[in-house]
Amino acid sequence: MTIDPQAKVVLDLLAAIGFTFGGTEPVALRESMALGNTPSPIQLAEITDRTIVGAGGDIPVRIYRPSTEPGLPVVVFFHGGGWVVGDLESHDHAARAIASKADCVVVAVDYRLAPEHKFPAAVDDAWAATEWVATHAEELGVDATRLAVAGDSAGGNLAAVVTNMARNVDHVEVIHQALIYPVTDATCDRPSWTDNAEGYMLTADGMTWFHGHYATSPDDFTDPRYSPIFDELAGAAPAIVITAGFDPLRDQGAAYAEALGAAGVGVEYINYETMFHGFFTMDAAIDVASEAQDAVAAALKAAFAR
Repeated sequence: MTIDPQAKVVLDLLAAIGFTFGGTEPVALRESMALGNTPSPIQLAEITDRTIVGAGGDIPVRIYRPSTEPGLPVVVFFHGGGWVVGDLESHDHAARAIASKADCVVVAVDYRLAPEHKFPAAVDDAWAATEWVATHAEELGVDATRLAVAGDSAGGNLAAVVTNMARNVDHVEVIHQALIYPVTDATCDRPSWTDNAEGYMLTADGMTWFHGHYATSPDDFTDPRYSPIFDELAGAAPAIVITAGFDPLRDQGAAYAEALGAAGVGVEYINYETMFHGFFTMDAAIDVASEAQDAVAAALKAAFAR
């Protein structure tokens, strides 16, 4: 299998400008990535910024409404970026796409980033935001019985972790999880880690750089709040798991889907063989990204209809 021609154009452009993860200071990487933020063409009925209270301080969130209809289902969305980069602006288009295509309210969460705030700060913020949505449904005008979580990469990691945490409480029920090329196993040394180690935007060295900033010690890697594949998965919410063929994280995403299925959890697994890590938000340049967005939206809409 070869890389999709549209994906190759994007990768060649990134290579030409020398873009890479790692090898620089986190603040500098955030600033350089922010230069690539572009306005989304997706128009919604209402977008509101606010803050909620978390254990580590205020957490910014952005609420996306596709319509003013009350009682819509809701998705809590966590952005990717290796727990080090990314914010509400970097994933504004992803949140808009999910809200528009799945006809749901999306609450995007600007959780604390490493290395200023190491593990489990991001988990604590992700949980606080999910808990807040579940317990403030009336204020938000959403249906708390149709609450799902979603995220890409590190955000997919947080979505999986929050889903597993929700099993242990009565006041938060997650009915579906949409995991887009998620980080599920920080101890990973599966074939895709080597086969896709470099050349496809996210490199193995870059992922190691992210782990080095997020983790306090290698002991964190087997904590289920860091690597959800080490959790007991029985009773977790059904999932859709998306991976990319040319992604060092591909095999750990596949392994997580397999582990969910083995635990009796309903799971839909789709590997986009000709894609690379990060493609989901690139529908302006890559047609397959729209297909992946549609697949996630269809899975969410099916869950909301049950």
